[in-house]
Amino acid sequence: MSKFASLLALLAVVPSLAYAQSPVYGQCGGIGWTGATTCVSGSVCSKQNDYYSQCIPGAGAPGTTVAPTTAPTAPATSAPGGSPTTGSAPSAPSSTPAAGNPFTGFQVYLSPYYAAEIAASAAAITDSSLQAKAASVANIPTFTWLDSVSKVPDLGTYLADASAIQTKTGQKQLVPIVVYDLPDRDCAAKASNGEFSIADGGAEKYKDYIDQIVAQIKQFPDVRVVAVIEPDSLANLVTNLNVQKCANAEATYKASVTYALQQLSSVGVYQYMDAGHAGWLGWPANIQPAATLFAEMFKSANSSPFVRGLATNVANYNALTAASPDPITQGNPNYDESHYINALGPMLQSAGFPAQFVVDQGRAGQQNLRQQWGDWCNIKGAGFGTRPTTSTGNPLIDAIIWVKPGGESDGTSNSSSPRYDSTCSLSDATIPAPEAGTWFQAYFETLVSKANPPL
Repeated sequence: MSKFASLLALLAVVPSLAYAQSPVYGQCGGIGWTGATTCVSGSVCSKQNDYYSQCIPGAGAPGTTVAPTTAPTAPATSAPGGSPTTGSAPSAPSSTPAAGNPFTGFQVYLSPYYAAEIAASAAAITDSSLQAKAASVANIPTFTWLDSVSKVPDLGTYLADASAIQTKTGQKQLVPIVVYDLPDRDCAAKASNGEFSIADGGAEKYKDYIDQIVAQIKQFPDVRVVAVIEPDSLANLVTNLNVQKCANAEATYKASVTYALQQLSSVGVYQYMDAGHAGWLGWPANIQPAATLFAEMFKSANSSPFVRGLATNVANYNALTAASPDPITQGNPNYDESHYINALGPMLQSAGFPAQFVVDQGRAGQQNLRQQWGDWCNIKGAGFGTRPTTSTGNPLIDAIIWVKPGGESDGTSNSSSPRYDSTCSLSDATIPAPEAGTWFQAYFETLVSKANPPL
């Protein structure tokens, strides 16, 4: 085994602070960090956020670089919508939404940020077969998370790049984003990582965040944008109002999401509100209240046809169609995402919301892995799932998508971290794990090796 491979193996079992220098993908700084602040040869200490700096291979470390001028173009076979239209420059979208599935006929733009993460990760793998499979993930489209105001300017860079690709090739481009920055975000989580607080003017700051996104999109009317709106937010209002922070946030969540829906509709963004997953809102006691709430939000956005529907299973592990119910789902007739969607869809229609769905299958390749259905953090043995496609086999489902960039950690297992959530130390979580959103090399390699269908 090479010295480099040995370091990677040791990283899986030994905390970073045991090293004089932090190993590749180990922590090298951040609030409260007392371990090594330099990295082994061949890697650079790169600030990911205030709480976490990470040793990234090479000088072009993800998180410190800007988007490349030319991003790789997604092959038609890997993007929802099938083969894109070619041969003529696309026209700017009308303020009236196109009929039908917004993914159809469009090529999904590949995130340069994620592509850079994949390239660095693949370069660190010594097994040639696994390395080739890992590198291929860069050609699979995933969503770009705008989880802080500082990331909004990146959207303009990506839209400009997509517009240039579109002009050059004649292939219509679709940029997928996640809007995720509500004040008092993740109100029922044990450790929220949001940047806005309701008590500190968060509602107005959120409006400014949305306004900045709208301003970026307005500059590129020729590029289609599809957005997943605020993962976990509205679902918390269905089941977690007994949590004081959620009860306090209810009015602000509704007003803020309404503002986002209305403003993004004004610039032609196709939107899917996050609707949790089968193991959250699919239970008989939750599903009708969920339908009522989502229909209310749709109407609060003036029933805009740009509010296309709902997104399910975001950053989760549920099967679209399970061969048999996972034992953890016992008691819930909606034991997979298809059952959940087929039950929820008619309820929404009856309430005046003709919703369509998108379903995240990015990490759903393996099943029967969790001890409890609510476990969500870096689940052991998970694999990449069904590739993004519009061939869903269900008229209610517009597309299978990858929302969560596979390889980015769900949360840290370091109990001394200010952002620690004990869920990330459960027996079915992969340990040790870095901070949420930072690269988790060992976990990425598992997702690649366990991919189903295989990469």
